[in-house]
Amino acid sequence: MHIARNTLGHRLGFVLACCVSHAGLASEADHREFEAMLHVPYKAESTSAGAPQQARTITLAFDYPFVETARDVSWRVELLSPAGQPVQRWRGVERLFREPVKVRLHWDGRVDGAELPDGIYQVRMQALASPAAPGTLPAGMLDEAIDNTLAAGAGELIEQSWEMSVGATGTARMPAFNAMAYGTADGRPALALAAPAPASLPYTVYLGNLHSQTNHSDGGGAIASCAGAQGPQSGAFGPSDAYRYALERGLDLLVASEHNHMFDGSSGANGQASPAAAKALYQSGLTAASDFNAAHPGFLAVYGLEWGVISNGGHLNIFNTPELLEWEITSDGQPIGDIHTAKGDYAALYTLMRQRGWVGQFNHPALSGQFLVNNVPFGYTSDGDQAMALCEVLNSSAFSTNTSETETGRSTYAGACNKALEAGFHIAFSSNQDNHCANWGASYSNRTGVLIPNGVPLSATSFLDALRARRVFASMDKNSQLVLTANGHIMGERFTNSGTLNLTANFASSTGMTVSSAVIFEGVPGRNGSVSQLAATANTTITPAPGEHFYYARLTQNDGKILWSAPVWVTQSDSGDIMAPLVTAAQSGARGGITVSADASDNVGVTVVEFYLDGQFKASSNVPPYTARLGPVAPGQHTLVTKAYDAAGNVGVSRALAFTVGN
Repeated sequence: MHIARNTLGHRLGFVLACCVSHAGLASEADHREFEAMLHVPYKAESTSAGAPQQARTITLAFDYPFVETARDVSWRVELLSPAGQPVQRWRGVERLFREPVKVRLHWDGRVDGAELPDGIYQVRMQALASPAAPGTLPAGMLDEAIDNTLAAGAGELIEQSWEMSVGATGTARMPAFNAMAYGTADGRPALALAAPAPASLPYTVYLGNLHSQTNHSDGGGAIASCAGAQGPQSGAFGPSDAYRYALERGLDLLVASEHNHMFDGSSGANGQASPAAAKALYQSGLTAASDFNAAHPGFLAVYGLEWGVISNGGHLNIFNTPELLEWEITSDGQPIGDIHTAKGDYAALYTLMRQRGWVGQFNHPALSGQFLVNNVPFGYTSDGDQAMALCEVLNSSAFSTNTSETETGRSTYAGACNKALEAGFHIAFSSNQDNHCANWGASYSNRTGVLIPNGVPLSATSFLDALRARRVFASMDKNSQLVLTANGHIMGERFTNSGTLNLTANFASSTGMTVSSAVIFEGVPGRNGSVSQLAATANTTITPAPGEHFYYARLTQNDGKILWSAPVWVTQSDSGDIMAPLVTAAQSGARGGITVSADASDNVGVTVVEFYLDGQFKASSNVPPYTARLGPVAPGQHTLVTKAYDAAGNVGVSRALAFTVGN
């Protein structure tokens, strides 16, 4: 099979174009990060008579905010067949410094002069920014040099991929499913169908944007003048404006997630900042959300934090902290926030979040170099697993000024989210907009769908309960739904299975969209391997190997828009016993050492009981009565959880028991 070998821009005839810069934000090392975006038209562009019918333009966009020295961006774009084999390649190197660069590849719809067979193809881009090399690479060595650079450069390597329809691709067979009801806020027209019908599920779908900024940090820029992030606290519009805008644009919920380190009025460090003013600003945001909710029943305004930095860090949302988390201090050593958190210490942050019951989301995660624990990207901790519920699988451009839901600048982070799943995190997918301009939820048609039981009002409590249950889906189309079920279990659940497992991707569209391709993926939590395709159908029945597994569905509509379900997590038993033990926890003693115990039972028999104090394993017992002595235990509040195992590997987990140890 022929591989087209295109190299430098001036030899290709594609267009290089510079875009606007990130105005208004001081140059800070914390904000330096290579950015690469890929746009692929799903269907062929309109052509004149006699032109190739499948021709289209593929666009690459590169940026490196606040970079101090020039970078050479090595990139490779591959056109992959429906079977995953490369049929055409383009390569290039672009010099990047201070201004963004766009590369447009004008593909004529052919390979070696012949049109491609009909099918769903994939366009995959890999790009890496390296310190600019003096001179130029020898032309004859360029392709090999680019491949070697990409193969060796794991640090800032970015990979993006999108599907592309060529010719007549048909429609995937989908199981019968009637759409769940949509929520409507403040008397707005319903987005879709009314009460659930047979072959549906007893949930109402609420559509939201779970990631945006206002003028409490670097967002809220007026559409007419917004060209990037705003200077901290300099934007035109605040949280109340954002909630009203989102409500009027038909969203059910909006999260204002303000950068935690900008409450001192700086994107760097402001030693002269007023801690009282910073904390008061955060509290005013919480009040704005509360007041808006009281005045607009049916809409949910959420105010929280986006914690962390981009460079050598990673951004994550905390949806429900009532206090300001900061690492900044004043020049006389006073903490600026309510709670001091060490910059970049994700393990400690996870522990704090788990202790406080806070819920988090990984924002626009990179494949490597972010969320380090013990120097491991996406380093797993049990606290982090409990605290982090979501992972952004797609974002539209953070600095878009589009208000017609047609933004073409979009990035997908499926590879990074898969990495988190393989690390052991129980996370569902979300799809947000990261708005910094005053177009909250309006730049593109993507939404995060949150499933709340019918009859339960939308509220902060029901929203957080749904996130903790991982009962969400990510969609590029606000009018479509996707729910994965497995042997009657709904996405987000963790259960034990014996024998066959039926996985079903349930899809509905209120605008008549159909599905061009359906894929079910599988992986193993804690393996730190690769997620793989299990089936290219919306319904499949398998018998998993004994052990731990996760599965999720991804659908592509006939207009190219994609939906991702949340996973299900399955412990496959190799026996007929699938019933988990029942267990409750108890504690006695109020000072120093304490005695912990468990009441455990099983249909076959309990083999061992484990005791976890504040999320950490402390002791076990394999004979009744199941007890252990722990001590000394520090004064203060603690939680006790017990786990009971049977011979088939089924695990029963008790409710958390809260208790206090005195001085």
